[in-house]
Amino acid sequence: MATIHLNGVRMEVAQGAPLSSILSDHPQGCAVAIIRPATQEQTRTANLAIATTAGDITIEVTGQGAAFLESPAIIESLSLHWVDRYAAAFGPFPSGIRPLRKPHLYERGDVILGCGGYEPQRSYLIFSKTRHSADHGADETGGLISRVVSGKGVLDRFTHGDRVIKIEPVISWADTSRSFTTTDRGLVLEDGMQVVTSLEIVAQGYSPDRITTEAAGSVEHLLIALQSGKFTVGRAASTHILDPHLTGADDVEKEVRRPRREGTVTVRNAGKSAGGIYIYRADVPSSPTHNTVGQVVRGIELAKLAKEHDVLVVKVHPARIDLLGRPLATAKEIATATGFALNVDKEDGDRIIVSQEPGTTLDVLNEKSVGVTTAPIDKVIDIELDDSAAPNSCEIFRKFTGLKEHDAGMMPVFFTFDDVVLFKPAIASGAKITPENLPKDEVPAAALAITNDSRKTAGLVGVRLSANKEFGPTSEPFEGTNIIGRVIDTQKLKKVKERETVYIREVKR
Repeated sequence: MATIHLNGVRMEVAQGAPLSSILSDHPQGCAVAIIRPATQEQTRTANLAIATTAGDITIEVTGQGAAFLESPAIIESLSLHWVDRYAAAFGPFPSGIRPLRKPHLYERGDVILGCGGYEPQRSYLIFSKTRHSADHGADETGGLISRVVSGKGVLDRFTHGDRVIKIEPVISWADTSRSFTTTDRGLVLEDGMQVVTSLEIVAQGYSPDRITTEAAGSVEHLLIALQSGKFTVGRAASTHILDPHLTGADDVEKEVRRPRREGTVTVRNAGKSAGGIYIYRADVPSSPTHNTVGQVVRGIELAKLAKEHDVLVVKVHPARIDLLGRPLATAKEIATATGFALNVDKEDGDRIIVSQEPGTTLDVLNEKSVGVTTAPIDKVIDIELDDSAAPNSCEIFRKFTGLKEHDAGMMPVFFTFDDVVLFKPAIASGAKITPENLPKDEVPAAALAITNDSRKTAGLVGVRLSANKEFGPTSEPFEGTNIIGRVIDTQKLKKVKERETVYIREVKR
């Protein structure tokens, strides 16, 4: 048998077992981090990794006072003894400190060696959760032995019953030939190998018992960007990795700014890469163009070893609360399971959620209530978009109808005649709708199209209920027509009226 560690958990596997034997539920094509046992290329850093039942923390040791943390025997003593709004203390255990009996000022993330009742035999490892002044039974130095540099969000989640599971030095890998990411499921597992399969992120302002909304808008952007559960590495730099698939966003306002420590997650709020999601694998200063939106609490090794084009599995806490496009009955189930009140405008017949207030997840969790507007099912039209044939046009359509952020969108009816229905979504001037997926011999019935920039009516959306060999769904010649998909509920279109708002849902292939 060989001993490996899968996401920090020790397990036994058969000699020669392939990677696939431990990845039964891992998505195909997603990379995992492999850290082979080695000594010659490992360089010890000044950091210690502390695994707790509430999440992982990395501390930067500031002197010799933290040497006791590397003793294997200390782990048994590090259970949470007390926690309040200011600090959390693990212990007790004996130490040789000499308490000064004087209060000291501590910052969030400070790690303190103190004692209870000024008795060194009842010493504690204390994590400062917020800036405060207190007498923790520390020595003349204030007992400051280290600072949390990664995983500060874990401090807010400490609760009774939590304990320290493992403490080990943080190792940097100089030779990535032995530490790397791979999608090769046939890779043979070796004794002592570490395998990291996913990233776990806690959103800025979120903890199970306390919600703050200073970053609610930016966090919602993060939840939208990663709602697929995957982080696609478009750029892998020495300090960070970037998922660029939502770059180009012009609606990310400046919110929370913090130093970008290892494991910090940000969204860029300005510039060419605005809207991109960054995960930092080295410490860099804060920037006015980056909003802090979260912190990696598990799996930072995967981010540090990721290379360009890797697709990483990621889980963000909390899960996004977006009710748009959902049947009212489903929305009620979500509200009950999550613990917030659902205030509904109407409940007669089969209805679909078409708007919600507040619109961000953190605001809903903070207020524990959400109001929703519904529409009868016969006012909601299902469509299918063809990204493979018209990726740019589909992207523009989603952006300006609301389908990019939600499962339901809307369009105002502009004009109806014969078998044609025209819509005029609020497409911003300057949006480039270049010709793509032009019809050839005939436009099929129920085809959905958008007029491209070759015509004066660029941005007009239309559907034609019958096939036509001369004009597209927006009544333009074929060279001015980009086919973007099809309408599924064509019967509902026969009932729409001019200046009426139509709600749409995208059905995924």
